[in-house]
Amino acid sequence: MSRRQLPRLLTASVVLALGAGTLATSGPTAAAAPGTPQGRAAAPYCYDEPSQPNADVSDLKASFNASNWMRTLQTMYKRRWPSGEALAIAQAKDKYWDQFVNKQSFEGFAESMMVAIHEETHMWDLDPSRTKWDVHIAAWINAGQQALTVPVLGGFPRKEILPLIKDSLSSSMDDIYLRDRTQGEYRLQGVLAEQNAGLTGLPAVTVVQEYIKGVGASNARDIAATNLRYLLLYLRVAKDKHPDYWARIKAEPKLRDLVLTQFLRTAYWLEKSAPYTGKLGSRDADKITAANYAPENIAVLEEFTGRKVRVDAQKHCTA
Repeated sequence: MSRRQLPRLLTASVVLALGAGTLATSGPTAAAAPGTPQGRAAAPYCYDEPSQPNADVSDLKASFNASNWMRTLQTMYKRRWPSGEALAIAQAKDKYWDQFVNKQSFEGFAESMMVAIHEETHMWDLDPSRTKWDVHIAAWINAGQQALTVPVLGGFPRKEILPLIKDSLSSSMDDIYLRDRTQGEYRLQGVLAEQNAGLTGLPAVTVVQEYIKGVGASNARDIAATNLRYLLLYLRVAKDKHPDYWARIKAEPKLRDLVLTQFLRTAYWLEKSAPYTGKLGSRDADKITAANYAPENIAVLEEFTGRKVRVDAQKHCTA
């Protein structure tokens, strides 16, 4: 969650047919309280972003070497996932890239993108020019959409959501993020930062899945589903156990918009990556996702955001 915590973040990341889209240049309009004129008038919103996973990158594979990896990364994503190219350009001068990128082969390089993009999302989000710890945060969402100065107003330790987890589907991540003495104390800032980084790592490997031969990205879908689980459960605990805090965060339109966008965005990329279950995630990711759509979770999401969400085949849309 900070540059001093890079080894911990990297450890946490490792333990754990697309079509072209249209650029989501803005998120949902500021979510209005249910029953208000603004709430009734809000138009349906679907998360989407461009990707061309069938774009030819064979020339990049043929010319790949340890010295041209950044140029390869940017060109690869320019063709297949422009949001990845934009993030790579924004973070091109970050000295920590080398810790995350496998330069031994193109296949290893593609596989390492889950961790590399995850961590560079952290670097962008948590830059002190954009984030003030436990006060306000930033989130790189895609090339045309970044959330800035989103209030988080402190909060309570995320370990408080543990009693709501009744299964072992996310146990490996629970041990790191909830049961660990330090990580378990992180508050809403930690929940949202990990959720965004973990989610951004999923498209990073989804669009190059045919080159992934090992297990370095084998939990990408599980990470996205589990981090959404944590966010939804955090909202439930806030409402039930911390009503004053719940009232304060529910009054923050930027935060409500970010939560809605991340919910829809998670649905979008879990659906796009579903054909690659086994390579990019276990069957547990689908089980966690099913639990995320339990009535009590959807109810708290809709109450918090002021928007109804679809639970049919169009889960990346509001109703």
